[in-house]
Amino acid sequence: MSRLDLKNGVIEIIHGSGGRASSQLIEELFIPHFDNELLRQGNDATAFDIPAGRMVITTDAHVVSPLFFPGGDIGSLSVHGTINDVAMSGAKPLYLSASIILEEGFPLADLEKIVISMANASRTANVPIITGDTKVVERGKGDGAFISTSGIGIVPEGINISGDLAQPGDLILLSGFIGDHGVAILSSREGLEFSTAIKSDSAALHELVSEMVQTVPDIHCLRDPTRGGLATTLNELARQSKVGIQIYEHTIPVRAEVKGACELLGLDPLYIANEGKLVCICPKKSAENLLNIMQQHPLGKEAAIIGQVTEDKQQLVVMKTTFGGQRVVDWLAGEQLPRIC
Repeated sequence: MSRLDLKNGVIEIIHGSGGRASSQLIEELFIPHFDNELLRQGNDATAFDIPAGRMVITTDAHVVSPLFFPGGDIGSLSVHGTINDVAMSGAKPLYLSASIILEEGFPLADLEKIVISMANASRTANVPIITGDTKVVERGKGDGAFISTSGIGIVPEGINISGDLAQPGDLILLSGFIGDHGVAILSSREGLEFSTAIKSDSAALHELVSEMVQTVPDIHCLRDPTRGGLATTLNELARQSKVGIQIYEHTIPVRAEVKGACELLGLDPLYIANEGKLVCICPKKSAENLLNIMQQHPLGKEAAIIGQVTEDKQQLVVMKTTFGGQRVVDWLAGEQLPRIC
């Protein structure tokens, strides 16, 4: 059997058959890029030792369209998104698994770009992909490529971070500008051009989280505001903790380019997805110290305190506007931007 034509070849149904062609795809494309000691076990399930602590696990599916966008692609996004979900419990991410569903006719050159992107993202984060699977669907019954990833990690002793632990009086911190990812996807999908290129903020946040929990072990909540944006995340946390939330519009970091794009398109930045930001709720006494730690990290330079937790039986998120009024920041009623992650 001749080697894969990674320049001009395409995915065929036979690549998902489990036979020789499937083995060739794995051996010539996936293994060289994902290669690590655990992956080389070659079994259907990978065995590994774990350090002491509570284990966390998450799983995520990625159906972003387009597959390649300013600042990233579906490959790096799948790695970053899963690492971040693990990290939001205060855990150290250990390993990833990846399942890729490909459509018949998908260019092998594009698949190689995605695989290289996944490999680079996992290697940079030091969170290896140690097991995976590939399936192929008939032409017209997929959309190029979908990726499903799972991640596991270990929560250090003494750390207890959960969405139901916010308390009245806690302060709310945001790690940086909101809306970059969603607007980058939309501009790429619709062919929109702005005076300044808007790039996705896709990034792995686990090292930032590690520094935060080492400095302030009594952080109450962490969450990455992905689908539904900051507004949805705050509503989720308010409901889980059975509290109210007050935020201040003038303290929420939004790039001028993102704000302008949202005004042009009739969108609200509060509901636009992010892939490299986090929301943190912590005791008031720890907030300034934590903010300082966040701002010293490259992924938290623009961090800000954006609000506080209140007592509210209705569990509302309320924003004080720049004009001095107040408005309820409700749950998203529909899908503002589909397929952004």
